Amino acid sequence: MRRTFLWINFVLASLIVLLIFAQAYFITAYVTGEEGALDWHSFLGFAIIHPAELLVFLTAFGAWPRAWRWIGFTFFLFVLGTVQLFLAPPEEDPASGWVHGFHGLLALLVLVTAAVIAHRGMRDLGLTRGRGGDAGTAPPQPLP
Repeated sequence: MRRTFLWINFVLASLIVLLIFAQAYFITAYVTGEEGALDWHSFLGFAIIHPAELLVFLTAFGAWPRAWRWIGFTFFLFVLGTVQLFLAPPEEDPASGWVHGFHGLLALLVLVTAAVIAHRGMRDLGLTRGRGGDAGTAPPQPLP
């Protein structure tokens, strides 16, 4: 069952990372004149990314049972994403002050935090290359 939670957590954290890149594209398209791009940017953030952040936190309990520091780190992702949402400028006045610049800055921190969580899930699932392997297996031999 733990492996199922690890997969769900890994997929959601990876999805957050990918969708933040999509949001960056949409907000750039909006700034350069494409009016509908702001709707896509907002939709991804409110309807997909933020709920995924909550699910990353909730699945952490099954993925890493009693690893409270790590579960706390996934909770940090959710809190950071929530604060980041509240710093978004209102749609009525998108250029409404300096403090809303932190919305974009915190998006980068959300991206990095989600990437760290995805990497941990990838490592725990055994999806990384390198030093991994079981204790009883021989290390890989170099090609001649």
